[in-house]
Amino acid sequence: MVTNWVRACATDAIDAEDLIMWEHDGRSFAIYNTDQGFFATDGLCTHQHYPLEDGIVIGTVIECPLHGGRFEVTTGEALSAPVCEDLKTYPVKIEGGSVYLAID
Repeated sequence: MVTNWVRACATDAIDAEDLIMWEHDGRSFAIYNTDQGFFATDGLCTHQHYPLEDGIVIGTVIECPLHGGRFEVTTGEALSAPVCEDLKTYPVKIEGGSVYLAID
């Protein structure tokens, strides 16, 4: 059971089909607003640890702005070269207009 929920931002802080970066305890997270809901992953690409912040969200896929590698944000699965290592994902809940992440 997840008990460490941390408020990250307001739901309206993230435009539809976009993401924001969020820093917490020295770690970087990407929080996505997709047509399937809100999702969260590590904020750095697994290929060269480049921030995903300026990446393009296409449905539930994030494209890294550095080399164009893509990840499925719902699962973290690496979808295309040059990325081959999945992103870590984090549980998200929405309460009272806020986005909360379960940080381990």
